[in-house]
Amino acid sequence: MLNIGLVYFTNTDVTGQLMLAVITELEAYGCQLIIHKIEGNQIIDGRFQNPDLFSQLHKCHAIVFGSPTYMGSVSAQFKAFADATSDFWAEQKWAGKLAAGVTSGTGLNGDQSSSLAYMQVLASQHGMLWVNLDATYHDTAKGVNRLGCHSGVTAQSLDGSVNEIDLKTATYLARKVIDYAEKFNNEI
Repeated sequence: MLNIGLVYFTNTDVTGQLMLAVITELEAYGCQLIIHKIEGNQIIDGRFQNPDLFSQLHKCHAIVFGSPTYMGSVSAQFKAFADATSDFWAEQKWAGKLAAGVTSGTGLNGDQSSSLAYMQVLASQHGMLWVNLDATYHDTAKGVNRLGCHSGVTAQSLDGSVNEIDLKTATYLARKVIDYAEKFNNEI
């Protein structure tokens, strides 16, 4: 059985809806999930505090990160989580795990790719392997990737609603995480 962690922050719930699409696909496959929505009260004196969550994530085959894009990068809440991972970075406890990312913004090109790039760097710092999209811009055969970002799932919304293609892209990414996690899990 695959153990997959999902850690995200959402404010208007666009990122939350995308993560729910990922979660639904992972659950349908039978994955055991560690789902954590970052809350402001977990950030104490500017530092994310949840040692139990990290203990659980250390046991996962893959971790999917999610954050809205604010001012060209991940939210402060997600950044606080990411900074807290430096406590075990030197031990490389996440090395060899898979990672993927989901983000949203209000602009069609609201620098969402910068948030995904940040998540990729975070994953790289930990020795993780990044799962991207193998779908071209608005891939008509697969019906995904409306905004044409290959690094992960991007969505755009002005009113809190999520485009159906963006939700389908999140489901597609979940399937890729499953496929790669299964492959790597069988080879270990």
